[in-house]
Amino acid sequence: MAQLTGPCRTDRTTPLDADPERPERPERPRHRVVVLALDGVIPFDLGIPARLFGAAPGPDLEPLYEVVTCGITAGPVTTTEDYSLYVEHGAEALATADTVIVPPAYPIVEELADGAPLAPELAEALARIRPGARKVALCTGAYVFAAAGMLEGRKVTTHWHQADRMEELFPTLSVDPNVLFIDDGDILTSAGVAAAIDLCLHIIRTDHGSSVANAAARACVVPPSRDGGQAQYIERPVPAPAATGTGPARAWALERLHEPLTLQDMAGQARMSIRTFTRQFRTETGQSPGQWLTSQRVDLARHLLEATDLPIDRVAEKAGFGTATSMRQHLRASVGVSPQAYRRTFARA
Repeated sequence: MAQLTGPCRTDRTTPLDADPERPERPERPRHRVVVLALDGVIPFDLGIPARLFGAAPGPDLEPLYEVVTCGITAGPVTTTEDYSLYVEHGAEALATADTVIVPPAYPIVEELADGAPLAPELAEALARIRPGARKVALCTGAYVFAAAGMLEGRKVTTHWHQADRMEELFPTLSVDPNVLFIDDGDILTSAGVAAAIDLCLHIIRTDHGSSVANAAARACVVPPSRDGGQAQYIERPVPAPAATGTGPARAWALERLHEPLTLQDMAGQARMSIRTFTRQFRTETGQSPGQWLTSQRVDLARHLLEATDLPIDRVAEKAGFGTATSMRQHLRASVGVSPQAYRRTFARA
C-alpha cells in the first residue's frame, strides 16, 4: 500500500515573531488521489472521494490529500444523469497517483459484466498506474480492475446484485457480497453507493487515525463507521401482511437499552419463537440479536462520552452495560480504546 507523505501547507504566512535565521520547514507533497471518470460515470460515486478526502484535516488544518479527477482523455465525460462533466486531466494523471480510484460507470461496467474485454484505450490508461499505487474500486468499478487483470487471486466485494456475476466471470476472485468494503492491502473494494463513503473513511482512518477520520465524517455529516454488512440492504420479498418483522422489537429495545434485555424479551415483542426471531433478525439486519444489541449500546455509550460529562460508571449504566468494566471491554473491542481515551479524543469542547 502506498505510504502517505507528511502534511504540507501552501497558504501559511510568515508569523510576525518568526526567527529570520531559522530555516523554514520544507513543504512535502500531499498524498495524491486520482479518480478515473469514465463515460457513463455515476456523479454521486464520482464526487465521494473529493468530498471525503478533502475534508481530512492535518494538525494545522491543512489538507492531507490532493484529489484529481481525470478521464481517458481531458474533456467532456458523460454521466448517468442528464448532464455531462468536463475534466481537465487525461490518463497521464494516473502515473502520478499514490491512490487510484475507479467509481462505477455505465455502459462500460455493463459491457464488462457481459464478458466484453477492456477497450484498448482504457487498458492503456490503466497501464499507466505505477507499481505500488493503491487501487480502490467503488461498487461495480471493481469490474474495471478485474478485467485489467489487477485483481487476480484477491478477495473483493462489489454491489450485492453483481457479486455472483463477477465471481462467475473472474473465477480467481473471492467475492464477498456481505460486507460494506474489503481492505486487501493495496487493493480495496466497496459495496454499492454509500459504502464508498465507508471505504474512504476507512482509508483516512488507516492513513491518519480515527480522530482525522472522525473529523472528516463530521464535516460531511456522515457516521464515522457503520455496523453490519450488505445483508441488511439486499432486496427481499415483502412479507405477507400477517407476518411480523423484527423492526418493532428493535424499536422497543432501543428505548430500553439501559435495561437488562434478553433474547426472550425481544422475541416476545415480535410474537415469535426465539429460533424464528433469531433467524428473521439476522435476515433483516445481517447481525444476531446479541451482536445488534451490543453495537447499539456501544453507539449510545460513545454518544454519551462525547456529548455529556457523566461519570464513566453512569455512562455504563445508561448504555445498559451495567458496569464500567463491561463497557470498557466492549468499547475496546469495538473501537480499540478505553472510555477515558475515547472521551479525551472525541468529547465536545
